[in-house]
Amino acid sequence: MKLSEELAWRNQIKDTTFADITWLDDPKTFYLGSDCSSDSLTIGNLAAFMLARRLKKHGWKAVLLVGGATSLIGDPGGKDSERDLKPREEIQANVKGIAEQVKRLFNGMDFELVDNYDWFKDIGYLDFLREVGKTFSMTELLQRDFIASRLGEDSGGISYAEFSYNLIQGYDFWHLFKKHGVVMQIGGSDQWGNMLSGIPLIRKKEGKEAHALSMPLVINKATGAKFGKSEGGAIWLAKTKTSIYRFYQFWINVDDEGVEDYLKIYTELNETELKKVMAEQKQNPGQRPAQKRLAFEVTTIVHGTDKAESAKNASDALFGLKDYKDLNTADFEELASELPIVSAEPNVELVDVLVDGKLASSKTEAKRFLEDSAVYVNGSQIPMSKSTLDKSDLNHGFVVVRRGKNETILVHLK
Repeated sequence: MKLSEELAWRNQIKDTTFADITWLDDPKTFYLGSDCSSDSLTIGNLAAFMLARRLKKHGWKAVLLVGGATSLIGDPGGKDSERDLKPREEIQANVKGIAEQVKRLFNGMDFELVDNYDWFKDIGYLDFLREVGKTFSMTELLQRDFIASRLGEDSGGISYAEFSYNLIQGYDFWHLFKKHGVVMQIGGSDQWGNMLSGIPLIRKKEGKEAHALSMPLVINKATGAKFGKSEGGAIWLAKTKTSIYRFYQFWINVDDEGVEDYLKIYTELNETELKKVMAEQKQNPGQRPAQKRLAFEVTTIVHGTDKAESAKNASDALFGLKDYKDLNTADFEELASELPIVSAEPNVELVDVLVDGKLASSKTEAKRFLEDSAVYVNGSQIPMSKSTLDKSDLNHGFVVVRRGKNETILVHLK
């Protein structure tokens, strides 16, 4: 399958500045930029990086930009009010965090990693106005959707700094055109206005053509909302912000209506493999084979195969699909990153464990749970005769105690 055919099949083409998508089938050099207002990418960003990986695998050269300069200003796109400026030190730390994630996402692939602060830090204000500002029409800029929306009667307005953001991004494209031979910028459709800025600049300054390609924003078909958030907020690629277990669980729980689209966008399954998975989904929808495959594939891309295996094993054990005795140390480490941990002395009373672990509100309630056989140790319903935990119950240093269907804690015996 040619690149243009694959991107069309995966629904990763929305807007282009070239009329014929087969233009993509002749490999050249592209760039993808990342905002560094946070120290981690989200799964919304991941969709664009999956597009970048596909271009790379079809022979395109990749230049991946971290916005050390642009993040000092803040992208006004998609915002109805002015961003708070972040300290330089925070942006520098964020750039480092994003760069490490980019390297992991492109592990084993050749690419250029650049930071636009490296060329902006020495540009003088007058030089920028002469070289860049002079080439842009105010009429054109005021018609950009994200600027026009901020200038309406009921809007919060826009500062000159944020107004100038797309000129800065246009300069990035021109710089990368000259230094790295970049002829195309890619990104989400919400970046389309910014992405267009470099094209006329390159045409006016170099007399040559450059292009842009946007992909549709991923939408949750069940809700109609932008995909990528849970009840706890954004789903981050950094495990310090979204644990690997929670990351895996997010994909396990995606809606049935959209799972095929998510498999196309967020995995590298080919058409034959995807059809097979969806046939299994149709036969056994309650088993969620499509969601399970999606969760494993995406977690592997972001966190690696070993972490994906541990997240899968931990998930299977918590939901009764795998025996805790079959888990290894890494699997229990994944559980420990997610579940509450209670420390206790050997031979501790189960009643005290339930109260200390907030599985019961009082000893009286804890005793009732035990009498009703509602307590499980290491996945097994405990007999009435068992009232304490000792070191024989330990499994890789922990005892798993569950009350009811979903309330689970880990007990560490000192």
